Amino acid sequence: MALRLTDLHSSLSPSLLTFSKRLLPSSYSSSFYLPSLQTRRKSTPFFCLGSSSSTSSMASESSSLTHTITLPGQPGYPVQIVAAPGISPSEFRSAIESSLFQQWLKNLQGEKGALTYGDMSLNKVLIQGVDYFGKRVGFLKFKADIVDKEMGKKVPGIVFARGPAVAILILLESEGETYAVLTEQVRVPTGRFVLELPAGMLDDDKGDFLGTAVREIEEETGIHLNKEDMVELTAFLDPSTERKIFTSPGGCDEETSVFLYKGQVSREIIQQLQGKKTGLREHGEFIKVHVVPYT
Repeated sequence: MALRLTDLHSSLSPSLLTFSKRLLPSSYSSSFYLPSLQTRRKSTPFFCLGSSSSTSSMASESSSLTHTITLPGQPGYPVQIVAAPGISPSEFRSAIESSLFQQWLKNLQGEKGALTYGDMSLNKVLIQGVDYFGKRVGFLKFKADIVDKEMGKKVPGIVFARGPAVAILILLESEGETYAVLTEQVRVPTGRFVLELPAGMLDDDKGDFLGTAVREIEEETGIHLNKEDMVELTAFLDPSTERKIFTSPGGCDEETSVFLYKGQVSREIIQQLQGKKTGLREHGEFIKVHVVPYT
């Protein structure tokens, strides 16, 4: 039975998914091949030593774990950063220096930032959890006390920071039929196996969304593509959206760029992909490829 892509990935708007069908002419295609799946990726340690736009002081490890910063957007109102019980000194420092936290501070003061127009103030940040990918901070959990000055009340401030990600819509045409390539894997936060578009997180703060998209396709499906074969669908969104999809902005900072690949393949390639088992085993990825009719 045909499975509609609007049912496959809740983070993608219907208009974005259907847009792909009229984005490219029917004659658009490019070649690709199926190499042996490469099952290696090295995480690069990254430590951001604070932005030049803020001043800070770190308490010694022998005292309480606190850190104070002064943001340009609210001079004279220092912000206290505190470690929750159980956070070690090294975890606390890594959290503050991480690109995830530094980017969040930058967003607060950027265009459309929560502190940009002076209507809100940041008083305190509680670092609650740090998860590492190798030596790099991969996930960061904290609570920010941000107050609406007019109302005099805090706004919801629980943050799960994981950074930017990419998702890829792969459409393959074969013998007059169009198919979408999806992946299935267990997603523990949902408590179930999830059928989804191939997707992945950026490994660093360099912002190589396109390179990440190509790499994730190969790791999750075994398909090797060239960067020039990809079209960024989110680049066609209105500028007011920042040309990103925020999948759960009420609690998570993740912003997703969506790419499209469309190509012609043989029936043999479709059969090879169907049910193929892929993923980086050393990273706990156990992925099964599905090829479904695209309607």
